[in-house]
Amino acid sequence: MKEIGFNELYKMAMDKNNPRKISPFIEAGEVSAAILTEKGNVYSGVCIDTSCSLGMCAERNAIANMITNGEHKIVKLVCCFSDGKLGLPCGACREFLMQLDKNSGNIEVLVNRETMETIKLKDIMPMWWGEEAFQ
Repeated sequence: MKEIGFNELYKMAMDKNNPRKISPFIEAGEVSAAILTEKGNVYSGVCIDTSCSLGMCAERNAIANMITNGEHKIVKLVCCFSDGKLGLPCGACREFLMQLDKNSGNIEVLVNRETMETIKLKDIMPMWWGEEAFQ
């Protein structure tokens, strides 16, 4: 199996980035995300912003795609805006990611594309409340 690096994952996320107005109430594609699973598959998603609270972040959209395809263990994550800048998962996405698997705290998130600096999810979710449930 070919190792997928962060540059390739970034390109896959940016390929999905396509800001557009869906209707007077919905805009999509300003943020995109790509996740690499333990099995070596990549799933992507875009944000869907709505006039009510029914929208979805790009990360959760990618996770839904992954779960639909029978997987739940993530190794790497990239989140980017339409201008190419990187972003970090919001609080709701961080929580969702942590709940997927006992090892989710080790998910690597790209934070700087020039230096290829990454951070582990557990470093932005200190003292996570649900760890004991995985014991």
